[in-house]
Amino acid sequence: MRVLLCLLLLPGLAAAEIYRWTDANGQVHFGQRPAVAGAEKVEVKPQVVERDQLTRERQERTSRFYDARRAEQAQASAVAAEQQTKRAQECRELRKRLASIPEGRSYYRDEADGQRSYYSDKQMDTARQQLQGRVSERCS
Repeated sequence: MRVLLCLLLLPGLAAAEIYRWTDANGQVHFGQRPAVAGAEKVEVKPQVVERDQLTRERQERTSRFYDARRAEQAQASAVAAEQQTKRAQECRELRKRLASIPEGRSYYRDEADGQRSYYSDKQMDTARQQLQGRVSERCS
């Protein structure tokens, strides 16, 4: 919206007229509207600044430096965002594993020979505490 407003006003600003007049005390004034009948219209030409070769080279080096710096910052932001996404994924997985350890229920793992090996209450508490520790460490 602001850009549109600026674009609409820009041609009017470029075509603005400037007037010059002198008041009764001899002081010179400038304005967009003539305050007195004898005000003269002033033509304002844009100033063209020529730069020498050394100045142009210095500006080019500065521009390359800032472009490289912006690229480094963009890459660092992308890496940080990727790390944050991985950490959030890890937190979800840790919380899911913690929730999968039921309180007061039997928990087992399947052995290679097809037998179930049940965890003791102490092993369950230890596993739960380890997962809670990792969640608080990684997800805070």
